[in-house]
Amino acid sequence: MEIHAGNRQVSSFFLFLCMYGAICKSIHYSMPEEKRSGSLVGNVLQDLKVDAKELSDRKAMLVSKGSRQYFQLDLHTGNVVLKEKIDREVLCGQKDPCVLLSEIVLENPLQLHRIEVEIEDVNDNFPKFSKNQFVLEIPEQTHIHTAFPLEEAQDYDKGENTIKNYTLSDNEHFRLDVQSYSDGSKYAELVLEKPLDRELTSQVSLILSAVDGGIPQRTGTTQLIIEILDNNDNVPQFGQSVYKVKLMENSPLDALVIKVEAVDSDLGSNAHITYSFSKVQESVQRAFKLNKHTGELTVGERIDYEENNNYEMTIRATDGGGLSAYCKVIVEVVDENDNAPEVTITSITSPLPEDALPGTVVALFSITDQDSGDNGRTACTSETDLPFVLKASENSYYQLETQWPLDREKVSGYNITITATDRGSPQLTSRRIITIQLTDINDNPPEFERPFYEMQLWENNIPGLLIGSVHAVDLDTEQNAKVIYSLLPGKIKDGPASSYISINSESGSLYAIRSMDYEDIKDFHVTIQAVDKGSPPLSSDVTVRIHIMDENDNAPFLLYPLQNSTSPSSDLVPRGAEAGYLVTKVVAVDRDSGQNSWLSYQLLKATEPGLFTVGAHNGEVKTLRAVNKRDAMKQNLIVVVRDNGHPPQSASTTLRILLVEGFSDPYLQIAEIPKEEATQKEDHALTLYLVVCLAAISSVFLFSILVFIAIKIQKKRKFMATYNSEPNFPAGSNTQENRMDSGTLSQAYNYEVCLAGGSLNSEFRFLRPLFPVFSMEPSNTNINPRMSCGSQEVPSHTEENQGIIQARASLSEDAAPRAGGPACTTNPTVGANVNSGQNDWLSYQ
Repeated sequence: MEIHAGNRQVSSFFLFLCMYGAICKSIHYSMPEEKRSGSLVGNVLQDLKVDAKELSDRKAMLVSKGSRQYFQLDLHTGNVVLKEKIDREVLCGQKDPCVLLSEIVLENPLQLHRIEVEIEDVNDNFPKFSKNQFVLEIPEQTHIHTAFPLEEAQDYDKGENTIKNYTLSDNEHFRLDVQSYSDGSKYAELVLEKPLDRELTSQVSLILSAVDGGIPQRTGTTQLIIEILDNNDNVPQFGQSVYKVKLMENSPLDALVIKVEAVDSDLGSNAHITYSFSKVQESVQRAFKLNKHTGELTVGERIDYEENNNYEMTIRATDGGGLSAYCKVIVEVVDENDNAPEVTITSITSPLPEDALPGTVVALFSITDQDSGDNGRTACTSETDLPFVLKASENSYYQLETQWPLDREKVSGYNITITATDRGSPQLTSRRIITIQLTDINDNPPEFERPFYEMQLWENNIPGLLIGSVHAVDLDTEQNAKVIYSLLPGKIKDGPASSYISINSESGSLYAIRSMDYEDIKDFHVTIQAVDKGSPPLSSDVTVRIHIMDENDNAPFLLYPLQNSTSPSSDLVPRGAEAGYLVTKVVAVDRDSGQNSWLSYQLLKATEPGLFTVGAHNGEVKTLRAVNKRDAMKQNLIVVVRDNGHPPQSASTTLRILLVEGFSDPYLQIAEIPKEEATQKEDHALTLYLVVCLAAISSVFLFSILVFIAIKIQKKRKFMATYNSEPNFPAGSNTQENRMDSGTLSQAYNYEVCLAGGSLNSEFRFLRPLFPVFSMEPSNTNINPRMSCGSQEVPSHTEENQGIIQARASLSEDAAPRAGGPACTTNPTVGANVNSGQNDWLSYQ
């Protein structure tokens, strides 16, 4: 951007912003104009107190304050070099000093350094007059020492290179008087030294030279033509010597600025006044137009306050006799709010990590407005619904910071509109969009598309068969979104899950490792884990339930009649059986499920095809017609059982039926009773039989227990009584007399209790306190043991068999059968006389 602001605007700039520990420093360089591109301006390493490596690592940037970048920074050497040739006069005009402002931005930490490059003037411009020839009309008899102001020459250089002197060619009538303005600029007046005589000399030609103070010195010339007029003794007079007027900038072309007017007391042509500019700069002549007849000053081009806010000019009024008068017109330009604020970005952090903490500086920028007063005061705002906030500081600098956590998965980037508004009337606004892209971090675990997966697999599958697939989505990007699938450890029945199922880690496809059997396992579940490749990795789990689908791979199995029976039984049918007589029932099962286990029965072959039929659904074999005497006694039926699978499986069995005579009437009456009534009667009769049998068995069992206990108690009492009497009794014959005297039994009784092997350890264990085991053998007792082993018995000889109580009991635990052989016990046959005494002794073993 070309800089055209005046000293007042230049002085409004401050040093760079000091904030958050950043070091603000101003670096000043100077260089002459007209240097060629690539010329060295200065080296910043020493001024910044850094080395070239740090300069590169901290990403140093050279940012111009204007729209054009005149300098560039070499990060390897720290040299600031000229990017393109600079013409000070074009860049700054008459502004002095001519300073270009730039900024060096260092990151990590953020530092701003201001660089001021002063463009020094060189004497590259010649002094120049507005015309190559000026005509002055001077009446004769003009008083000597009369001064005639001459138009100034223009030199665009500054300082010592500007105009320092004027010279005039040698002549006898005029001399040159050089004067200085308060700002040091020079102007010249032509002073009459010798009276003019038109009759002697009607015209004088002079050369006016303007010389600057540069090295080398440069000169500009113009020709002065002095026309000598007849006598005109009245000079035009302006109403005031100085005119001051205010003009709004951007006033329309040809708008009237002011009208100056001069009067002349002469008559005729000597009183005819014309107006012209005198001693004005070229820029003034472009900006304004002067009507030479009326003295009206109008706008000649666009007036811009930011380029020039004040104009001074001298207007000359000349009468027809050549006499002139001069006045000064000062035009003060009033600022109008015609410049919108400008947003200049100094630094942007993009892309920005999505985990950036609140308060992270995202962008640094400044707001400038070329207007003045309230028109140049600015305010800056941004959108309020974004996770960013603006913070203002001095010198119209702003920083954009994060104000709450970011989430790339919700918003991957932001276009932040910065709005700058001035306080002028009307207000002007400008906008600048700052684009911030967010970089991803691994903050999202993979998510499965379903919370629970169910899959189906036909049994008898081939190993390696694809079952299905799971899929998880990760909202992150790149590596953080790449998902790896794995099977978590688990058990299926008694084996690891990995021996049944495998998973493709890339695609999530599930494969069966082994062939499945529906009859062995109907369903199972495994846990799949999805892990992303972020750092640290994140994971999620899902349960997959796999249902094994049944195939018809099992044939029906016959429960009755058994197919492997070595001696098949025959069913009996009376000769008088009527049609519908139930012979038997074929019972079969199928390990499959569903329709694969639906069974149907069919009579495949029969000795008498029309005699029997088989129920298709219940397998009941019934007579199709009445049995007669001509039917063969032996009937063979082949029954086939089929399931409902695809393809169907089948099994067959052979039934042997005998047609016999002599069945009792109740069996025959079954066929005569209606089916429904017969079924009801059969159920009632069966129930009654079961109840009666159960009651009878229970009563017999209870009665046996009571008798057994009573006998044992009685024997125990007898033994105790015998043990307390006289120990030695003579052995004698067993006579009827003795039996009558003792009052014991008059006849012999034989009791035998047969218990199954191990019964004392099971059913009768609760009776063991009542069954003591004695092993006593008195000396005078005749005991002839009898061995019982299995079903064989070896008898022992006794002298008397009358009145003997023979007891066979296997009541001790030692008598229980051992594994691998029959139970062997010693059953003593105890001979005792019915009389009391020694003959009453009983021995139990």
